[in-house]
Amino acid sequence: MRKKQAQILIVDDQEEILFSAKMILKKHFETIFTENSPKKIISILNENEINVVLLDMNYRIGFEDGREGIHWLKEIKILSPQTVVILMTAFGKIDTAVEGIKIGAFDYVLKPWNNEKLLEIIDKAVAESRKNSKKVPEEKPVKNYFVGNSLKIKQAYSIAERVARTDANVLILGENGTGKYVFAEFIHLNSERKSQPFVHVDLGSLSDNLFESELFGYAKGAFTDAKTDTAGRFEIASGGTIFLDEIGNIPLHLQSKLLHVLQTKTVTRLGESKPRPLNVRVIAATNSDIKAEVKNKTFREDLLYRINTMEIHLPSLRERKDDIVPMAHFILDKIAEKYNHGPEASGWHFEDNVASYLEKYPWKGNIRELENKIERALILADNNTISVTNLDILDFEEIQENDENPLSEMEKSAIEKTLFKYNGNISKTAEELGLSRAALYRRIEKYDLKN
Repeated sequence: MRKKQAQILIVDDQEEILFSAKMILKKHFETIFTENSPKKIISILNENEINVVLLDMNYRIGFEDGREGIHWLKEIKILSPQTVVILMTAFGKIDTAVEGIKIGAFDYVLKPWNNEKLLEIIDKAVAESRKNSKKVPEEKPVKNYFVGNSLKIKQAYSIAERVARTDANVLILGENGTGKYVFAEFIHLNSERKSQPFVHVDLGSLSDNLFESELFGYAKGAFTDAKTDTAGRFEIASGGTIFLDEIGNIPLHLQSKLLHVLQTKTVTRLGESKPRPLNVRVIAATNSDIKAEVKNKTFREDLLYRINTMEIHLPSLRERKDDIVPMAHFILDKIAEKYNHGPEASGWHFEDNVASYLEKYPWKGNIRELENKIERALILADNNTISVTNLDILDFEEIQENDENPLSEMEKSAIEKTLFKYNGNISKTAEELGLSRAALYRRIEKYDLKN
C-alpha cells in the first residue's frame, strides 16, 4: 500500500499513546513526528511543514480541564494557519474538545480510539491541510477590528497605530474583557514585526515554580523532568512580539528576574550560564491599578518604567455606550460566519427592542461578556432572529427600577409573551427568559401578572 505524502505530529505525554498512534499512522502516511511535551510544537512547526497535529488536551498531573490543549491550539493556529489540528480527549471531557472546535480545531478523537475512525479523521484532515496550502499565500493580514466612534477608543487606536511603527514597550490598561489581547495583536500586526511570531503568555495562570522555565527556557538536566534543551517564550518570540498578559500578577520575588531580561535584552536558560541575546518587542497588560501596586510596594517601580514606555488605557463598555449596539452587530456577523451559516450568515439580526436592552445592561465583563451572550443567543435563536430572552440580559439588578424606565414595558411584554407561550409554566418561562424562579416571581408581582 502506497503511503500518502503527509507530515503528522502527535503530541501526548504518555509514551504508550505516542507509540500506538505512530504504529497505526506510519503504515499510511510518510512522516510521523512524536513529542511528549507541547513546548516542542513551535520549534517543530518552524522547521517542518506539518499537515496535521494530533494534540492531547492535558499534560500536567492533576490538571484535567483541557486548558493546555486549548492554549496550544491557539498557538498553532497563529503560527501555522494551514496546519490542521485534531484534539485527543477522554470521553468525559468532550465539552472542552467541542470548545476547541469552535476556535479552530478540525475534529476530536476519543481515547481509547477506534483505529479505523482515527485513520478516517486523519485522512480528512490531511485533505483539508492540502486545501489550505493551495490558497493564495498572502502577508499576514491586519485583522478587521471593530473600533467604534467613542472618543476614548479612537484615541487608543490612534496611539496604537503610531506606537506600532516603533519598538517601544507598551503597557495596556483596562478592565477584564475590554479586549487587551486583541489590542496587543493589533499593535503587532501593524508593526514591522508582523511576519514574525506573536507569543501570548498568560502570567495570571503561570505558577511560581514554572515562571522561569516557561519564560526563559531550560537546559537538559536543569531539573528532574528537563529531558531536552528547551527554548522559553522569550526565545520563541525572537524577531516578533511577546505579550505578557496580566503582568500585575507576578509575585514580587520574580519581578527582578523579568526586569533583568528587559534591562539586558538577554535571557539565560535554567541550567546554563551564558546569556542569549534577545530581539523581541514587549507588550504587557493588566487589569489592576498598577500605580497603586507600586505605591503599596507590591510591584517594582523600576519594572513599571521598563514596560510602560507607552501606556494606553482601554475604556470599559460603560465608557463607550454609543458603541455597544454597532459592536453587537459586528460581533453577530463574525459569530454567524464562524458557525458556517453560509449565505444565511448575513441574515442574522436582532429584534427591534434589543438595542435598548444592550445599552442599559451593565456589561461587567465588557466585550468578552457581550461576545459570550451573542454566541449563546445565536445557538438558541430561531429563524435567524435574536431576542432579548435569547441574550439573557433581562435580569440585571443594577438598573434602578422605576415606572419611568422605558425598559419596564419591554420587560413586562417579554414576560407576558413567554408566560403565554408556556401556558403559565413558571419553570419553562424562567428558563427561556434567563431568570431564576424567584426573580421571575418578583417581576410577575411587580407587573401585576398574577392572573
